[in-house]
Amino acid sequence: MSGTRGPAVKRARPAGATPRRGGETGRRRARQLAFRVAYESDVNGDAYLDVWRRLAGEERLTEDQRGLIDDVVAALGDPAAEVDRRIRDAAEHWPLDRLSATDRAVLRAAVAELVVRGNSPVAVVIDEAIEIAKRFGSDESGRFVNGVLDQIARVLRPGGA
Repeated sequence: MSGTRGPAVKRARPAGATPRRGGETGRRRARQLAFRVAYESDVNGDAYLDVWRRLAGEERLTEDQRGLIDDVVAALGDPAAEVDRRIRDAAEHWPLDRLSATDRAVLRAAVAELVVRGNSPVAVVIDEAIEIAKRFGSDESGRFVNGVLDQIARVLRPGGA
């Protein structure tokens, strides 16, 4: 043998995924920013669109990432809209104002994506929401977010698509 190796084989990336940077796919980064928009809006009382415009100016994002966040922010435009109604229905013993700001923001961003982005895989949206909840929330946040999103996903996408 000559000691040389064959050509490198590239693995295919899932649709919508951009090259990893610091262990994040492009959509994971977009979902974290969507969470940040929802969180900052909730905590500071600013409009979702105003927070997104400010953050968008600070971030280098791909067109796909911007599109995902634009869609989520558009779905969040009215706090009493479909997103909050779905969360209230699924977390019937937990009024929205009693949830932590972190859990509320994670749920809002994930539900908004499930509502407006029919091509986003349910399992991926839920898994990434759980990871964000675990990272920024309490010890119970991951389980709570999982339970609420699972109920919502069963209604929105009965086939699990």
